[in-house]
Amino acid sequence: MARLIGISGSLRKGSYNTALLRAAAECAPPGTEVEVATCAGIPLYDADLEEAQGIPAAVAALKDRVAAADGLVIATPEYNHGIPGVLKNTIDWLSRPPADIGRVFGGKPVAILGATPGAGGSQNARTRSGYLFWVGEAPFRAGPVFASRLTPGPLGTRRLRNAVLHGGFL
Repeated sequence: MARLIGISGSLRKGSYNTALLRAAAECAPPGTEVEVATCAGIPLYDADLEEAQGIPAAVAALKDRVAAADGLVIATPEYNHGIPGVLKNTIDWLSRPPADIGRVFGGKPVAILGATPGAGGSQNARTRSGYLFWVGEAPFRAGPVFASRLTPGPLGTRRLRNAVLHGGFL
């Protein structure tokens, strides 16, 4: 069975990006499992904290989940034409210490998805955040999945599912 972990870059309770990951989990083909995670509970990166206390428990747990997965899916909103700080912060923690990068990300395909109520579908977050691809040695090569003009309720849910099913993700 292929196991993917999706990390939502939004902390919002009604996050479209967390919903996009849930839609991916629901639409996953037989033999594929998509686990949904968020950045909630990850402290702000602080090298002094890392040096004094090591990797925080919430970070260690997420690192182990990413390391155990066959692939990583990042679902990001777009904040000021880029990824949100909480997502960048989470990636910073996941890459610490540098000697652990291979264990966590090594050889793992990475996909970037995005959902937003705006027309852009978080495309700027993805295109201006190419550095996200360094975390995987074999970046996801299919087209990114973006869902735009989302609204709460059935229409938004259908658009999310259509983005997953027809966007080249699964």
